[in-house]
Amino acid sequence: MSAKTERYHLDSELTLHDRTHSPLTVRAVSLSLIKQDDEVIECRLTFQVSPQLYQRIETEALFNLKPEVRRPLTGGNFLPSPDIEIEIGLQPNLLPQPIERAVDANEAATYILNLNQEQPDNPLLSTESWLALSVKQQQESGETGYRTLWADITASAFVQSATSGSSDQMNNALANFFKESIEANLPAVTQEATSQIVEEMTNYFKQVADTSLDGLTKSVPSILQEALEAGLKSTPTEGQFFEEIVNFFEEDDWPFVQIEGEPLLQMVFQGENGKWTCYAKARDDQEQFVFYSICPVNAPENKRLAVAEFLTRANSGMIIGNFEMDFEDGEIRYKTSIDVEGDRLSFALIKRLVYANVTMMDEYLPGIMSVIYGEAEAGEAIAKIET
Repeated sequence: MSAKTERYHLDSELTLHDRTHSPLTVRAVSLSLIKQDDEVIECRLTFQVSPQLYQRIETEALFNLKPEVRRPLTGGNFLPSPDIEIEIGLQPNLLPQPIERAVDANEAATYILNLNQEQPDNPLLSTESWLALSVKQQQESGETGYRTLWADITASAFVQSATSGSSDQMNNALANFFKESIEANLPAVTQEATSQIVEEMTNYFKQVADTSLDGLTKSVPSILQEALEAGLKSTPTEGQFFEEIVNFFEEDDWPFVQIEGEPLLQMVFQGENGKWTCYAKARDDQEQFVFYSICPVNAPENKRLAVAEFLTRANSGMIIGNFEMDFEDGEIRYKTSIDVEGDRLSFALIKRLVYANVTMMDEYLPGIMSVIYGEAEAGEAIAKIET
C-alpha cells in the first residue's frame, strides 16, 4: 500500500533547543504526517527563519545539516531577504506515541505546540532529533536552495523498498546523490564521507522496518566507484600553467571541480566564520593566476553604499589582495592574483595567495554580515575587526 500524507497549516512561533540547550525560535509553517497502513512512519515540520539565523543553523550543522549530506546549491546564492524555508523530518526511532497515535496532523501539531509551552526541554524539541530535508528561498528570479540525501532516502521510501524486497529505489537515490556531489565536488565524496553517510542511514532506519540494511550499505562503495569511473570529476584542460594550479589543489587536498571547457576550478572553503565558494582561474596566455573567495550573501541594494564603504576601509593597507563588489547584483568577493611572466608558478606561490585570500574573507566576513544584517556602521564594523 502506498504512503499518504496529511498536512496541517501552522502560523506560530516554535522554540527549539540545540545540543547546548541554546534556544532557536522559528516560525512554524506546517506539520505533515506520512502514514502507511494507517500507521505514522514520518513526521515532518516546515518552518521559516531569517537568512541570518540560517547562517547559525548551517555553521553549527543543526538538524543534522552536515556538508556531506547536502546536494549542490541550485538557482544562485541566498540573499539577505526574504526568509528561508526549511523542511525537517523527525528521526523515526524518536516518534513519540502521542504522534504515532494522532488521529490527524492537526492533533500532532497541537501536541508539539503544547510541548513548547509545557515541556520546553522535551527531546522532541531538540534540533538533534530532526533531519533537514530541504532548504529554499523564494527570490524574484525564482527559487534558490538545495535538498539533502534524506529528502530522497526517507523512512517512507525505505519502508516501500523493504516491503517490495528490492533496494533499487534506495540504490538509485544514492547513485544520484553521489553523482551530483562528485560533479559539484561539494564536498569531496571520500570513503570517509560515504562511511559516515552509511552509518547515519543505518541508525536512521534501524527501527523503521524489521529488515537488514546489509545489502544497501554494501552497495554504497560500488555505486561510488562507478560514479568516479564514469569520469564525473572533470579532466583539466591542456596547458602547463593550469596544470600547476590543478596539481596544487590536488596535493593540498582541496576538493574541486573544473568548470567545463574553462581553465577554472570551483571549490568550497569552510572557515571559522562561515562557508563560501572559491574560484581558481588560470590565464595561460598572460601567465597569470587569480583566486576569488565569493561572499555567501550578496549585498541588498539598500546596503551597497554601506558595504562599499566597509570594503574600502578594509582595503586600506591591504598588501596581498583586495575586496571587490559588483554594484549591479551586490556580489562581494576577495581577490588575490599574481603575474609570473618569464618565471614559473610554484606550489609555494599558489599556497601563499590562496591562504591569504581565504584568511581575509574569514576575518572580515562577520563585519560584512553585521553591515548587511545588523545595521552596524561601516567604521565601527571595521574597528571591531581590526582592533
